[in-house]
Amino acid sequence: MEKGKLVKRTLAILVNNKSGVLMRVVGLFSRRGYNINSLSVGETEDSSISRITIVVAVGDKSIIEQIKRQVEKLVDVIRVYELTSNNSLQKELLLVKIRVDLDSRSHLVDLAEIFKAKIIDVTRQTLTLQLTGDLDKLDAFMEMASDYEIVELARTGITALERGSRALSDIEFEN
Repeated sequence: MEKGKLVKRTLAILVNNKSGVLMRVVGLFSRRGYNINSLSVGETEDSSISRITIVVAVGDKSIIEQIKRQVEKLVDVIRVYELTSNNSLQKELLLVKIRVDLDSRSHLVDLAEIFKAKIIDVTRQTLTLQLTGDLDKLDAFMEMASDYEIVELARTGITALERGSRALSDIEFEN
């Protein structure tokens, strides 16, 4: 890796589903000056446990290892695991409302079809699309849609699971 180049890393963090836990985890990142590129949180199959998926850009592997060790020390953190593009399934949801007229509407519908986007709302002036996929797919769609006027945009952030049959809760801590 080139010196000074930032690489996006994805962390899956299992925590006790309690008030204030998310704030402590996010606070650790902000206190150390790391910008969170993506954050998603939700209950797991066990309602007493939540899963936090964080994407952060760091300069080298030692920094992400340091972040993992620091997060593991937080109260109510059960497990921290780095997910790579090879060992995980990473998806995001994008909702985008785009201004259209009679001429641009059919072009945008064709673009949505190419990217397997779902049209979820139509008015005379706008078309609202729902698109799910990996970061590259969503970024490619947004690049193609840049010819249109984006009225409103919302992205969920990356949600990820490890590939295979093993669950994050089954993984031993890697020290």
